Amino acid sequence: MSKLTPKQQAFADYYIETGNAEEAARKAGYKSPRGNAHKLLQNTAIKQYIDEIMDSKNNERIASQDEVLEYLTSVMRGVPFITEYEDTDEEGNVVTKQNKIYPYFKERNQAAELLGKRYAMWTEKQQVEGNVGVTIVDDIGDDDE
Repeated sequence: MSKLTPKQQAFADYYIETGNAEEAARKAGYKSPRGNAHKLLQNTAIKQYIDEIMDSKNNERIASQDEVLEYLTSVMRGVPFITEYEDTDEEGNVVTKQNKIYPYFKERNQAAELLGKRYAMWTEKQQVEGNVGVTIVDDIGDDDE
């Protein structure tokens, strides 16, 4: 891997922290963050550094994409979050009890909205791909009338 300059290293670290290239370029000290952000992300050495750091962070403490989608789906469907705690009964015995916390309607709607955005269910712009034949008809006459 190529060696990064201190400024490039700072950009990459801020990008990993924020996920926003323009903000990372600004924090790293670049004079025109908007123009430099895209160029910096295209730099092979920076891209490789970011990928290595992100791969090392990919462990059980960080939610995967599937886990986030499953969580949002369960909130949207109103599945209760169950917490367990220990308490004592009248006789002094320690017993484990459960508490069910149901998501509010507002939280369910927000989860549905986030899922809808993920699947681009409400986008007004349509992306169309394909080959379209173009026919040019020359219907302008050469005669002077």
